[in-house]
Order: sequence, then C-alpha cells, then structure tokens
Amino acid sequence: MNKIKINTEFIKLDQFLKWIGIADNGVMAKEIILDGEVQVNGEEERRRGKKLYPGDIVSVFEKEYIVE
Repeated sequence: MNKIKINTEFIKLDQFLKWIGIADNGVMAKEIILDGEVQVNGEEERRRGKKLYPGDIVSVFEKEYIVE
C-alpha cells in the first residue's frame, strides 16, 4: 500500500487522483470516478468532491493508497 502525505486537513477525490498521477487533469479524474474505478474505504465512490482525510484508503486500478 502506497502512503500519500497531504499538507492540508483534507483533499478532494479528484484532486487526489491528480496528486498521485493517476489523472492528468480534472476531466480525466472525473471520468475515472464516474466509471466506477475508485473505492474509498472499501466502498465505490462516484463523487469527485468526496473529501479524503488522513487514514482514508483509496483503491484505484487495483492499487491502494492511504492518505496520511
């Protein structure tokens, strides 16, 4: 599992996908999310504005990332 450090209280899901290099831009992040490719803490997530906090686990394309 990859550990991803954020410098703020939270990060939105679409921004997170850009931060980790999965999406090149917001449009690509939105498509990945709406296609059902993302899970947050084991639940499918389709809201691009979902706030992620330290301790949340994001799964995308069979890789897992933990927010720190």
